[in-house]
Amino acid sequence: MTADVAICTWLSRSSGRQFAAAAAAEVGSSIHRCVHWRGEGGDAFVKIAAADRRLAFEAEAEGLQVLAEAGALRVPAVLAVGEAGGHALLALEWLDLEPAGEGNGALQAQLGEQLAMQHRMLAPRFGWHRDNTIGATPQQNAWDDDWVRFFRERRLGMQMDLAARNGLGTRCVDRGRELADRCGAFFSSYRPVPSLLHGDLWGGNWGVVAGTGQPAVFDPAVYYGDREADLAMTRLFGGFGPQFYAAYQSAWPMDQAAGTRRTLYNLYHVLNHFNLFGGGYDRQAEGMIDKLLAEFGA
Repeated sequence: MTADVAICTWLSRSSGRQFAAAAAAEVGSSIHRCVHWRGEGGDAFVKIAAADRRLAFEAEAEGLQVLAEAGALRVPAVLAVGEAGGHALLALEWLDLEPAGEGNGALQAQLGEQLAMQHRMLAPRFGWHRDNTIGATPQQNAWDDDWVRFFRERRLGMQMDLAARNGLGTRCVDRGRELADRCGAFFSSYRPVPSLLHGDLWGGNWGVVAGTGQPAVFDPAVYYGDREADLAMTRLFGGFGPQFYAAYQSAWPMDQAAGTRRTLYNLYHVLNHFNLFGGGYDRQAEGMIDKLLAEFGA
C-alpha cells in the first residue's frame, strides 16, 4: 500500500467521509508537507510529517479546538489527527483563503475586534496543560502563577539555550541571559492577565475565507499569556493595518507602555527563527538584545 493510499484510507475512516485516492495538490509550507485532499462533503487540508511528530499534531489540533470554543475568530475545524503509512497526520477543514492585505479596513477592524474578544478568555494561571510547538520548535507551557518567571524560563531562556547549542555567538548568548535575568523591570507597573493567545500570530497565519469576507486564523501555538505578546508579533513581519490596531484598542485598550515590551516579546520569535532557519536572525536578535539592555544602561 502506498503512503497516499494509506493516508486516504485513514482519512476516510477517521472522518466518516470518502476522499480521493491521492492528494490533489501540494500546498507550500516551510515546516511540514501540506496537501489539499479532495473529498465528498468538503475537502481537507492535511499536514504530513514523520511519525514522531504525532504529539505535536495532537497539541495543534487541541489548540485549534480551544480557539474554536472561544467563539471569537474563525479557525479550520479539526477532522482527524493520527498516524498512517508511517506518517503523523493532521487533517483540517479546507478553507479557500484569500490574502487580506492591509488596505481592507473593515476586515482589519473585524480581525482586531475578534482578537480582543479571544483575549478576554482567561485562565487562572499562565501556560497551558500541555506543551506544543512554535513552528517545529518545542514550546514549554507548564503552568505558572508568575508571568515574568514563565516568560523568562519557558520563552526567552528556552530559546536562548537552544540558540547557544545552535551556534549563536557567545556575546549574544551572554547578553541574552543577562536580559532574561533583568526582564522583570519591564513589568514594574504592569500586571498582565492570562489571556488565550494564538501564540504565532504573524501575517502568514491569517487570511480571508473566500466568499464570506470572514477572517480566519490557523497554525496556532496556543497558551495563556500576556495579550501583548500576540499584538507584538503582529508587528514583526507586517500584514496588519492601522484599522486592526485601532479596533483592538477600542475593544480593549492596551497599557500605555506596551510598546516598550514589544521588542522583548518579539525577541522570542526572532530567536526561534534563528533556531529554525539560521541566516541573519542572529544579527537581528543581537540588535534587539542590545536595544533592550540599553534601557538599563548596559
